[in-house]
Amino acid sequence: MKDKRYALWIFVLILGWVSWARAQGNYKIEAAGAPPSSLPPAVQRALESDGTKVVNGQDTVCELWWSKSIPTVPNASTSPDIVYGNLGVGTFVGVIDFPAQSFDFRGQTIKPGLYTLRYALVPTDGNHMGVSTYRDFVLLSPVSADTHVDAVLSFGDLLKLSRQVTGTGHPAVMSLAPATADAKTLPILVQDDQGHSVLDVKLNGPQGFPFAIVVVGQYQG
Repeated sequence: MKDKRYALWIFVLILGWVSWARAQGNYKIEAAGAPPSSLPPAVQRALESDGTKVVNGQDTVCELWWSKSIPTVPNASTSPDIVYGNLGVGTFVGVIDFPAQSFDFRGQTIKPGLYTLRYALVPTDGNHMGVSTYRDFVLLSPVSADTHVDAVLSFGDLLKLSRQVTGTGHPAVMSLAPATADAKTLPILVQDDQGHSVLDVKLNGPQGFPFAIVVVGQYQG
């Protein structure tokens, strides 16, 4: 009887692992086409003409469009915990659309809708230790409240905008990661060692720089 129970337990464990593996493998990317016509004109003009759609089976997880021209800083940070030191805090990098309720990297609820993405660094205080290996994030803000995309926002102003998304004292955040060095064709969706789905793209056109954002996954802490 004990052997049968053990065999049944192993079977359930394997079945659960297979189900988990299949769920992880359902994510893929497709072309998203032009930015939504519902965007404010100034935001729409700032974006590339084609975007990327992340799907899970038949469901769209999100769609992203990147800025045509992202200003970079000449003296990039070389800190080991900063990946995109060539970007200034508050820089507009793109727009994301969630067709259904979603969650940010902290597990906070994100309502369906369009949001701007601006670059930020997690503060080095004790409240944020261990959230991510790297300090690089993008903060989400309601696109209706963030229409001056040419402006580089201060961190304080960016926090105020992003808190409108969550309705809490915390901003809405998506984690950034080092881009896949050996990716031959971008964009590409890869899985990191924590099981997160990471979208690798190239910003600022063919001669630009690689960029990677966690599109599926949350901090487990």
